[in-house]
Amino acid sequence: MSQILVVEDEVVIRNALRRLLERHGYGVSEAGSVKEALDDFEMDEFDVVISDLRLPGAPGTDLIKATKAPVLIMTSYSSIRSAIDSMKMGAVDYIAKPFDYNEIIETVARIISEYPRKETVKPVAEDDIEPPVTGMIGSCPQMMELFRRIRKVAQTNSTVLINGESGTGKELVARAIHYLSSRKDEEMISVNCAAIPENLIESELFGHEKGAFTGATATRTGLVEAANGSTLFLDEIGELPLEAQARLLRVLQENEIRKVGSVQSKKVDVRLVVATHRDLKQLVEDGNFREDLYYRINVMTLLIPPLRERGNDILELADAILLRTCKRLKTPLLRFSGSATRAIANYPWPGNVRELENAIERAVVLAEDEDIGEELLAIDAEAQKHRGESEQAPITTATAEPVEELSLEDYFQRFVLEHQDYMNETQLAKKLGISRKCLWERRQRFGIPRKKKQPV
Repeated sequence: MSQILVVEDEVVIRNALRRLLERHGYGVSEAGSVKEALDDFEMDEFDVVISDLRLPGAPGTDLIKATKAPVLIMTSYSSIRSAIDSMKMGAVDYIAKPFDYNEIIETVARIISEYPRKETVKPVAEDDIEPPVTGMIGSCPQMMELFRRIRKVAQTNSTVLINGESGTGKELVARAIHYLSSRKDEEMISVNCAAIPENLIESELFGHEKGAFTGATATRTGLVEAANGSTLFLDEIGELPLEAQARLLRVLQENEIRKVGSVQSKKVDVRLVVATHRDLKQLVEDGNFREDLYYRINVMTLLIPPLRERGNDILELADAILLRTCKRLKTPLLRFSGSATRAIANYPWPGNVRELENAIERAVVLAEDEDIGEELLAIDAEAQKHRGESEQAPITTATAEPVEELSLEDYFQRFVLEHQDYMNETQLAKKLGISRKCLWERRQRFGIPRKKKQPV
């Protein structure tokens, strides 16, 4: 018999729901508030939780993160806004009062069918249980599918392309693939292609012979050779210069490398995992990425969903990050207030998990008691929306606005657009007084792609 918890402060409505559900063969438990439900019941034992939105003490949506059971929200405040907010926080459905009894029964039956309780799933033999992906938290359908694919592709030597927005955890996925593979005993080599100057990247990746170029005072082993017998992770491969792309293609085709300035090749056994937040297919069409290399690395593609599309994972992640941050900073264990929980669930998190980590660390540092309030998170969805729109606005060089009146962001964009045709990345970074990696990160933030050198 399926078990249902009804959380409703109005006794008449609660009793009517209990009788209705019992007539249709369901076991029903009751509570008058969120606190009563949490104190009196083991929340994960229910197949469905039906809760009023407006309850004394705390809103019904607070139950969403307190249970793995699907939560159906009902309310007399039947506005589109409250429905959207409830669904964003992880409610599986929404019913407005006064409701039709048939609608309640049909909705409950559908939810039980679509969200079977884990305890009722056919047990799996202990030997068949797959290990979790280290360092990654998530139980939404997209993440469960990602975990399944990671475990499957890790057992092969196929090249893997990881797609995902900045801050979603692409390197964590790469490390999971490595540690679940037969190469786990060797150290994985990680390279951020955007963080190495263009004139050095071939030497860094493939090595060089003594005297190969000015400053090459000794023979150097490249990172590809260093990854022999292990996994090579190339982050932001879309930033790799075309000349280096040609050398990498040879590694994939012939399993061999040739150092800069050498006439001899050397065989290597390297498993390649690459990542990017950019559309490589579009880069190919724009002439900024080799088509043959694109098809070589696009063997198995893993897509990491952005945080805003992961439903209740956001709150699960926030709790885990909060616990980890408190331990790292050696502070007493803190908790999120109801308003902070709602803010976390409703905010779009354009910076994904990395932004969530930063917001929580800032809140832990500033907290003066055990509750973290919404104001300590310092997130404002509406301001972020307007800021994002302004950052995407095209910047032209033919503006009459004086440079001294520009903001730092405007000055950066104008300077890069005006000088990138005859300055390389190293020169631009030096003139701006920032590192080359910082230059790359700001390019991504403002949507200013780096111009590629065309092959001669």
